Amino acid sequence: MNKIKLAFVLLAGLVFGACGSDDDGGNNSNNVKYTETAVSEAPVWGIDWQFNQERPAWTKPDAGSYGNWTIMMVQLEETLRPFASDDDMMAIFVNGEIRGLATPAEGTVKNGNATFLMKVYGNETGTETVNVSLQYFSQRLNQIFNLSENINLNSDESTGIDEDYIPLFTLGSPKYPIVKTVGAESHLTKVGIPFANGNIVGAFVGNECRGLAKLSTSGNTPLVIYGRTAGETVTLKCYDAENGILYTIPDALKM
Repeated sequence: MNKIKLAFVLLAGLVFGACGSDDDGGNNSNNVKYTETAVSEAPVWGIDWQFNQERPAWTKPDAGSYGNWTIMMVQLEETLRPFASDDDMMAIFVNGEIRGLATPAEGTVKNGNATFLMKVYGNETGTETVNVSLQYFSQRLNQIFNLSENINLNSDESTGIDEDYIPLFTLGSPKYPIVKTVGAESHLTKVGIPFANGNIVGAFVGNECRGLAKLSTSGNTPLVIYGRTAGETVTLKCYDAENGILYTIPDALKM
């Protein structure tokens, strides 16, 4: 039986095509001020991924309606693993039609690395350009994460078997549909804030944490910021553990 031609371009499209990047956001200025606050304890920052979506009524495709199939094994990214449950679902759609559905493989949630193994069905010959959507429903987060891409089906090998396939579902969150990636250290140096390896930088909209990064010796740490709407004003905070100082840059950038 010939397998549906799916895997390699899907891997590239869903992982790397989910969002763009912007090193400085185009909104910083050397005139931006910052404040310093002495703190005795490290701040506890975290993104709230809880949302309000209902469990989808997905059903497995009828295998008899398709002439081809391939195997896909998907692992959850590290950010979402603590929220995984055996009631989660993973589905793949081609041109809006469900082609595969799975719950976590037995025991994988308990061992801390939720894995979904599913057959993906199709009738494509390998030359069509289609819209492929990989969707993950988290029961605990009440959220359907969605990564979608128009691709040309031009590979006939399985996905996630010979090497790990870990799509970045956090880049396809309906709660935070706007994603911006900036250079963490560059925003600190622009206003003269000293930093060291291991310092923590957080992005906030109001009091809501929207992004976290630990600075590294490379001086080029990406800070992924999650937004609800375009144009939101982001405040950056940097915690200096060695000196017990919290630096705050209000109005640091716009989403």
